[in-house]
Amino acid sequence: MVVLEIKDLHVKRESKEILKGVNLKTGPGEVHAIMGPNGSGKSTLAYTLLGHPKYQVTQGDILLDGESILDLKAHERAKKGLFLGFQYPTEVSGVGFSHFLRTSYNALSKALHGEDREVFITVREFQKYLKGNLKQVGLPDEFLSRYLNEGFSGGEKKRSEVLQMSVLKPKISMLDEPDSGLDIDAVQTVAQAISEVSTKDATVIIITHYARILKFLKKLDFVHVFANGKVIKTGDASLADELEKKGYDWVVKKQS
Repeated sequence: MVVLEIKDLHVKRESKEILKGVNLKTGPGEVHAIMGPNGSGKSTLAYTLLGHPKYQVTQGDILLDGESILDLKAHERAKKGLFLGFQYPTEVSGVGFSHFLRTSYNALSKALHGEDREVFITVREFQKYLKGNLKQVGLPDEFLSRYLNEGFSGGEKKRSEVLQMSVLKPKISMLDEPDSGLDIDAVQTVAQAISEVSTKDATVIIITHYARILKFLKKLDFVHVFANGKVIKTGDASLADELEKKGYDWVVKKQS
């Protein structure tokens, strides 16, 4: 079980400071939502957590179980159990979705779980495991024969990100706007898929502008309001409803 702690995190891209003292702590089994207006730094936080090279940490720290990960590259952080679902997943022609998942699973398996985690050597073994995960996120078996994100609808791309989370079983998952560009039916499906793959030992952090996807989750422990490059307010699920009714100005002005 892993605890993520972000302490006084300051981050800049090129010469512009974007994050200005982020403090956030999550524990196993918790579901967090980070909400805030455009340009507040939410996606920057996600990319920084996964070690994107264009974002420079100038102050503060990111800790996993008390150990700093600032010196680790993106793939090393993934091996520690961090996962990022992208707002705009990239289409990768020629890379089979099933092959991509199997390669990723086997590469991360022992790093995450040691000898207790089975590694699927054959395609047949992995297909059996994968089909169970497909059902959880509401995707058909035929999905596996397609190339990674190529020709996927908006809803399929978002569910494919949740499927990766389900298959790889990371300890901490950040989903960057999993509701972006989706109609209400697709939002509900994606939210249900997130709930299905959430476990008591893993942490899920959902970045979103709107409360609509949060209404469909089975549980939501904390809501954080993000503005001006930091968390300015934290509450329970009722805070998301309040934000939906009032917008962000009331809480941003209150903290000014």
